[in-house]
Amino acid sequence: METHLADFIKDTTQGREAEAILRTCVHCGFCAATCPTYQLLGDELDGPRGRIYQIKQVLEGRAATRSTQQHLDRCLTCLACETTCPSGVRYGRLLEIGREIVDERVPRPLGERVTRAVLRAALSRRRLFAAALGLGRRVRPFLPRALRAKVIERRDPGPAATRGHARRVLLLTSCTQGALIPSIDAATARVLAALGVEAFAEPRSGCCGAVRAHLSDPAGALAAARRNVDAWSRHLDEGVESLVMTASGCGVRVRDYGELLAGDPGYAARARRISERTVDLAEFLAPEVGSLKARATPAARRVAFHAPCTLQHGQRVRGKVEPILAALGAELVTVRDPHLCCGSAGAYSLLERELSTELRRRKLEALCLESPAEILSANVGCLAHLGSASKIPVRHWIEWVDERLTAGASARSNES
Repeated sequence: METHLADFIKDTTQGREAEAILRTCVHCGFCAATCPTYQLLGDELDGPRGRIYQIKQVLEGRAATRSTQQHLDRCLTCLACETTCPSGVRYGRLLEIGREIVDERVPRPLGERVTRAVLRAALSRRRLFAAALGLGRRVRPFLPRALRAKVIERRDPGPAATRGHARRVLLLTSCTQGALIPSIDAATARVLAALGVEAFAEPRSGCCGAVRAHLSDPAGALAAARRNVDAWSRHLDEGVESLVMTASGCGVRVRDYGELLAGDPGYAARARRISERTVDLAEFLAPEVGSLKARATPAARRVAFHAPCTLQHGQRVRGKVEPILAALGAELVTVRDPHLCCGSAGAYSLLERELSTELRRRKLEALCLESPAEILSANVGCLAHLGSASKIPVRHWIEWVDERLTAGASARSNES
């Protein structure tokens, strides 16, 4: 796509990056077929091609408007369009640049500014989120129905994993997952311990920065990345194998640290190393399927797996979880339109409730077509969003694997 950037941006790092991305787009429109908001609204301006054109106009000097801002806001950043694009357009990165520029030029209404500030603070600070969630659980019966559904009941994390194994991996100290569903990290630690791997979290690490990036706080997002690089680097020096991500949304962001901090001399090399050593939990366990199967008691159970957008489109990790589940006895049902977003998308479900609710309805309908006994996924946001409206249990796939290993260990104990 021919592009002529305006003077305010053409000689900047952002401008050069945006221009390079824009020039790869041939405006073919293949992306529209997989865009959730275009499917719902049927408006070209609410699809990737339309948003790219709006960003291009702003970068070429046309005035940004409130309408431009709203069309960009409606994007879920699911990146299904990147998976579909035959030209390799880096739409997600272009959208980040576009949103930042537009927000600088179009002041948001006071209510939006307050809401976004509260979400940035609450969702990216572990202790603040935990305190707010604890309060919400105590007054849950009195909350409005929509908010009550977001305050899910706490799951018992279960016994602590054994420690002292020779192999060691790092887990992210999540800003929300640890408080919302602590059983995920606990189950991960137990499964890894059964394979002779100790999983631990560095307490100085925290939010990956994705929430702040999505809520138009690029400086805050980079600060989060630098904090985590500082927290994790020494552990890699000491022989830790990998950073294992149990939330696919965080995995996308951490894998981008090397690129995001490439221009920072104090962090570039360490950030690149962090990104290179980051793996999704499914990737880490894929070579261990045989060992897991030998330790587990299989369960013949109909299961629907929802692959989060951040796993299949963001990290491009596909077909890793399903073989693990199948090896342990799961009968995986067919899911219609598995590439489409569930509507969670970080804070999207709180900011764009109508669109998010409809996407969730469609996703649950697709997941439940063949009457599974439960729904499994790989990202805390998807789990909470789907679980708030599902009549079928929704949980992280590693919790299901942990259950099978626990059953296997109990059976062996009884035999002895």
